[in-house]
Amino acid sequence: MKKPILMDCDPGHDDAIALLMAFASDQLDVLAVTTVGGNQTSEKTLQNALKVLSFAGVTHVPVAAGASQPLVRELEIAPEVHGESGLDGPVLPEPRFAPSDKTAIELMEDVIMNCQEKVTLVPTGPLTNIASLLIAAPQVKERIQRISLMGGSAVGGNWTPAAEFNIMVDPEAADVVFQSGIPITMCGLDVTHKAQIFDHEIEHIRQQGGKVAVMVAELLDFFAKFHQEMGFEGSPLHDPCAVAWLIDPTLFTSQHVRVDIETCGELTDGATVVDLRGINGREKNVDVVYDIDRERFIQLLYDSLKKYR
Repeated sequence: MKKPILMDCDPGHDDAIALLMAFASDQLDVLAVTTVGGNQTSEKTLQNALKVLSFAGVTHVPVAAGASQPLVRELEIAPEVHGESGLDGPVLPEPRFAPSDKTAIELMEDVIMNCQEKVTLVPTGPLTNIASLLIAAPQVKERIQRISLMGGSAVGGNWTPAAEFNIMVDPEAADVVFQSGIPITMCGLDVTHKAQIFDHEIEHIRQQGGKVAVMVAELLDFFAKFHQEMGFEGSPLHDPCAVAWLIDPTLFTSQHVRVDIETCGELTDGATVVDLRGINGREKNVDVVYDIDRERFIQLLYDSLKKYR
């Protein structure tokens, strides 16, 4: 039986790849896609999701626009990583289908409450939509199986010395989510920086054939430029980790610990405070993923992209 999931994203190169991996899986049933401002503005992330799904021939699932701003802050975006479009690299045609008339919050509530099984949420951007849903419709908590998210870090950030980008953009939203009591899997920088793809593997994707594989290779060509300038040997595939964990958790190693969100630290704003040793005595609330079988993970990506022709 397929696991029903809801993708919440801010495409973004690695979000796009996470979407493609999710829709290709015979273990996941993507019921809806919602978008949020993060890597780029909400207008651009919505268009990017529609473009990627249209290009891949996935036009049967509702896509809804979500929050354009964090709960209480101004939006900070990442054009230096993802370009002015949020998805620079390949030239994608215009979408072949329109977004839902519903807001992201309305669509998520509808999907979760009307699904016969509990739904797993997969946020790969700032957690604004998820927090807004939990605040506006707290009854959905009992219908959510788990949240498998990309965000955070136990050992420092990538946007500030202390904070990872997705959490830093809206730490107040992250605080709502992490204190919700819903089971959480956190694929943060501890694991995603190990989930790198290298130039020869990008070339392998290109040579696999099929327009979607070529498009992904072109996405990764652009994505690699930023990471090479930052001193990485390869490009970390952050967001696909949150999907891959649901497909095959044996790819990963994790630890169940307490995680809290810093919302007002002068130097640590947006940090995920991971209590690896149980020092503060608080109830453990998150499965923090910290290691990966990188070769098997890349093979999963290869296999996922072969599904698109």
